[in-house]
Amino acid sequence: MNAKLLTVGVLAALAGLTGGFILANSFNRTTINALKTQLDQRKPAAAATSPQTGEMSVDPEEIKAKIAEADANPSDIAFQRNLGRGLYRFATIKKDPNLLEEAKRILVRANTLDPKDYEVIVDLGNAYFDLGYFKKDPASFKLARETYEKALAAKAEDADVRTDLALTYFVDEPGDLKKAVDELSKALKVNPKQERALQFLTTTYIRQSDWTNAQKTLDSLKSVNPKNDSIADLATQIETKTYKPQQ
Repeated sequence: MNAKLLTVGVLAALAGLTGGFILANSFNRTTINALKTQLDQRKPAAAATSPQTGEMSVDPEEIKAKIAEADANPSDIAFQRNLGRGLYRFATIKKDPNLLEEAKRILVRANTLDPKDYEVIVDLGNAYFDLGYFKKDPASFKLARETYEKALAAKAEDADVRTDLALTYFVDEPGDLKKAVDELSKALKVNPKQERALQFLTTTYIRQSDWTNAQKTLDSLKSVNPKNDSIADLATQIETKTYKPQQ
């Protein structure tokens, strides 16, 4: 197998990861191993452990070298695709906006080479979204929105991407809460158990002071996942009729 390519198993694992700065998970060993494998499959150890923190790490120089290799081989579709996707996930876990910019740049190139690659379109939309959230940049949210719309033009029944599209309206300044409700409702029509859609639809109703619908949607969220971390806070906001922005 070409040393530049992630294995099928690694891609499958990466594809299961979602979110970004707004929904970032704790440091993920599997993802670090995946990126390390992408950077250099010849080494016997897939990743190193930081003696200070016990966390998995990747040598920044290896990342820099791989980015330079991508720039030197701009027509290698598979390389651009896989490196861009791996870097995107690593950047969100590390909450590194500079690396996220590099991932976005490589994903743009991959998208230009193959505009129909659905996974690249979605990752590019996510990269724009995360940059918009991190930098409080409306222009990036607009690019995320346009990119998600391209993805949905190809796969309209993707409830996850529909939810992400809705969030571009939810977090924008000023937010378009009506559009957020519309898109979140569409996502839930496709998948009534889409947890993020239920969570943010509840929050959107709270922002609109629509307490009745907020309670109904919160009840649905409780039935889907009674352990969702946002439930207690949302319930308090509904009870006190006070909107509290999510951190």
